[in-house]
This record gives sequence, C-alpha cells and structure tokens, in this order.
Amino acid sequence: MINVTSSTPQETIHDHHTGLPSGGNSQCPLSVYDLTVAYHRKPVIWDVAFDLPAGSLVGIVGPNGAGKSTLLKAVMDLVPRASGRVEVFGQPYRQSRHRVGYVPQRESVDWDFPVDALDVVTMGLYSRIGWLWPVRKRHREIAMHALERVGIADLARRQISQLSGGQQQRTFLARALVQNADLYLMDEPFAAVDASTEKAIVEILRELKSQGKTAVVIHHDLQTVPEYFDYVVLLNMRVVSHGSVVETFTPENLQKTYGGRLTLLDEVTEAMRRKERSL
Repeated sequence: MINVTSSTPQETIHDHHTGLPSGGNSQCPLSVYDLTVAYHRKPVIWDVAFDLPAGSLVGIVGPNGAGKSTLLKAVMDLVPRASGRVEVFGQPYRQSRHRVGYVPQRESVDWDFPVDALDVVTMGLYSRIGWLWPVRKRHREIAMHALERVGIADLARRQISQLSGGQQQRTFLARALVQNADLYLMDEPFAAVDASTEKAIVEILRELKSQGKTAVVIHHDLQTVPEYFDYVVLLNMRVVSHGSVVETFTPENLQKTYGGRLTLLDEVTEAMRRKERSL
C-alpha cells in the first residue's frame, strides 16, 4: 500500500551536527544516525543525520524525489536500511512504536476497502484493544471523539471511498490522534485538501505542540513553512540543512536544496520579505 520515490544527490551541510550525533537521549523524540536507504543498490537517502527537538512542529522540505517519504518509512522500519540507525525517545523504533502515530499519503491507501470512517479510526486503537479482542463501546467513543476533533463526526458511518479527499485525510488524522502518541509522522497531510481541511490540520498540529508532542510533517508548500512550522529539515537525498525555521529556512539554503528552480525560490523569497516587513 505504500509507495517510495528516489532522488539525486546534493551537497550536504549539517548545521548543528558534524558526523554522527550522540545517541541514547530519551528526551529526543527522533534521532537519525548516518542513515542510508538504497533500492537496487541506488541510494535514495544517503548519510542522513539529525536530532529533533521535543515539542516542536517539524517540516520535512525538499523537491519531488528527494527521499522524504522514504525517510519516514525508514524511521518506522517499513523499508530496509542499508546503514545507520534510528532512535525514538532514545530507543529503537520497535521498542517505542507505541509512542508514534502515523498519517500516510492518501495515494498509498486502498480506499475501496469496505470499512467506514469510524472503523478506520478504531484501527488506531488496536494496540490497546488487541487484534483478537472485540471493539467495545468505549473504544468507539474514543474514535468518535477523534472524529469530532477533526470535524467529521457526522460522517462516521460513511464508507471511506465515498469521502472527499479532505475528509479522507481528516479520517487518517483522527486515526493517528486516538493513538495518543508523543511523536506524529505525517506524509503530506496537506496534499490536495481544501482550505478548511488545511486549517483544521494546522489547528490540530498546534494543539499537539501545546501538549508537548512533536509532529514531523512532509510538506511541499514553501510559502507556508514559516507559518506552520518552527523547525525545518531541508532534504535532497542528503540533509542540506536543519534547524529553527528562522535560522535555516533561508534563500541560500533553499537554493542549495532546490538547485536551479529559481522562479519558485524567487516567489518564496519575496513572500518571506513581505512577512518580515509586516512584523
């Protein structure tokens, strides 16, 4: 159900880390060490290393085919790693997976599967329910509350193929919310959604941050990065730069990440300047 992409190499610049970062930090929601993933011996991400601060909204930004989705899947052991390791709150992912919520790309989901929105959200509770145990009333109540949080409780019994793209995305966001995770990994949650859904997702992200949780979000709209996130990882096969949005999301680093796509970069630069003038 999950697709992967490939990329071309770029110059690597580590803002805060040279070589491998030190590990074993139980307070750090996500640490990546010297991570390489290759398909058919062709690297997709190469020598990726960073630590993410707790209680932050992190944007993973880079051109199409930069390895962003592969990075998230490698974190969750969904694709094999050629080298390197990942720690979630100082532990291997398998030992900390109960603290992680995941929102996949909509394109990776079989929307014809015969379940309704409430069923999908309830699936996020199976680690608590147990695969062989029945779903009880209290579990459905938790799932309904999550659907209320994302604004589609009235669609709880609608088959998922009958939902709009924005409603489908809200359903999977609700499924992640019921896991009550400490780290959320979201693969392009804003892709092809309407304005009201985008606003709802942003509100949920800010609510999670206020609770001290960390969200890592693959994002494509460069103009909204300073508005939505406080930390950014610029990725093009390698980490070009990572750090606070204020220090890292600069025209110079974007140029290194996106290469010669100057029209887009000029638009983003101008938008950033307008925002600075308005402050």
